[in-house]
Amino acid sequence: MIKRLLAVDGVMAVCQFRDDGALVEGYGMPDEQQLAGLAKFALDYKRMVQGNADQLSMFTQVNGWTPPGGWIVKGPAMSVCSVGNIACVINNNESALNEVMQELQEAARW
Repeated sequence: MIKRLLAVDGVMAVCQFRDDGALVEGYGMPDEQQLAGLAKFALDYKRMVQGNADQLSMFTQVNGWTPPGGWIVKGPAMSVCSVGNIACVINNNESALNEVMQELQEAARW
């Protein structure tokens, strides 16, 4: 199911991971070791974002911080985007972040 995300302009790789960081499925990278690394990175970053959102919620007493809807780590040439337990690597020059995030949100509901 997540393989269709590769059809979105600029998406270079996509993976789905379990709550322990194990790779469920992935497409687009030359080998499974790189996809497993993407899954591990995405889980670690997801946990960090959740921890920060929990702290903001606790200290500000303002609703709406949690749960985070997703995250983006933007680099000079590529970025990593994630919603739920699905992450993808995109080429910044070829992709539209809004479109990628919308497709990730839809895929996370499957």
